[in-house]
Amino acid sequence: MIRTLYTSKSGMNANQNKLDVISNNLANSNTIGYKKVDVGFKDLLNESLNRKGYPINNKNANMGTGVKTSEWYRDNGQGNLLETLRGTDLSIDGQGFFKIIAKDGSSAYTRDGSFSIDGNGRLVDGRGNKVYLEYINGRNEVNTKFTTNNFLIDKEGSVFLKEEGKFNKVAEIPTYIAIGDESFKSIGENLYLPVDSANVYRTRDCDIYQGVLEGSNVDIAQEFTDMIVTQRAFQLSSKSLTTADEMWGMINNMRGR
Repeated sequence: MIRTLYTSKSGMNANQNKLDVISNNLANSNTIGYKKVDVGFKDLLNESLNRKGYPINNKNANMGTGVKTSEWYRDNGQGNLLETLRGTDLSIDGQGFFKIIAKDGSSAYTRDGSFSIDGNGRLVDGRGNKVYLEYINGRNEVNTKFTTNNFLIDKEGSVFLKEEGKFNKVAEIPTYIAIGDESFKSIGENLYLPVDSANVYRTRDCDIYQGVLEGSNVDIAQEFTDMIVTQRAFQLSSKSLTTADEMWGMINNMRGR
């Protein structure tokens, strides 16, 4: 019975963690560039029932001690592309992240391409962090000023600025990846940091679209289905605890007599 209590508690903890994951996904289902998270379930220690004083019919029988969840892992699948027609909105179709430079000079990475132009004519994210551009032909932040409608970006990430009636290439927007499913960790606000900065590489295995944003890759119908299943599993574990508690009460009453 003690094993039953332990198994039920571990099952409730595991299912509660799964519900937390589902809640997180549903809360961010409309977040631009959000990548859903999930957890896996792992069996805890299995014990053999073939031992002295324990009569069994099957000597190979064993009993588990419950389950636990793995660490949260992220699904980097492509989200739907949403046309906005805003020149400062960018999306990545394929692998890769935009590089962001914070005000303190540190860098981070994001799939959220809802950018804008700040007062200095720079392309920035919603928090005022600069989008990293590689300027060419002597161009830089000082002599290159963007407005909401004076630049174009092609699928390869080349940036063209309209000057004197024609478009001149002034920079490129590189995209980056890191090897491994868990190579980037979330730091909040749709930003990521690499687990190992030496593991970050430039990639061209993607297209960049201007006037388009990438929606989250959360499948709301699937999340609600998973939530119902997980809630039922949680209730079953809770019921097992209640039943075991009632049985302990019956035993204690019998002993008291």
